[in-house]
Amino acid sequence: MTLQLRPALFWDTDIKTIDLQKHKAAVIERIVTRGHLDEFRALLHFYGKEVVKETMLNARWLDKATLAFCSTIFDTPESAFRCYKLAQSNPEHWDY
Repeated sequence: MTLQLRPALFWDTDIKTIDLQKHKAAVIERIVTRGHLDEFRALLHFYGKEVVKETMLNARWLDKATLAFCSTIFDTPESAFRCYKLAQSNPEHWDY
C-alpha cells in the first residue's frame, strides 16, 4: 500500500522526490498540521499510530489547535509534547 500525497500540501517540494520512509517525519508533520481528516486516517493506516504519535511528540512546533488535536487523539497530555516544553522555555508576548 502507498500513501497518496496531495500536491497542495507539498507546494514547496516536488512530490516525485519524496521518499515516504526517508522523509517520514516531514510527511507526518505536514499532513497532521495541514491535511484533511481522511488524509490523517490514511497516515495512521500507512505508518501506524505509534509512529505518528512518536513523530508528533517530538515535533519542534505545533499550532495550538494541532497540539490539542494530537493530545486528544493520542490520549497524551499536552505537556508531554516537545513543542509544549520548548514554548514554555521561550515565552512569547502576551496575546491581548
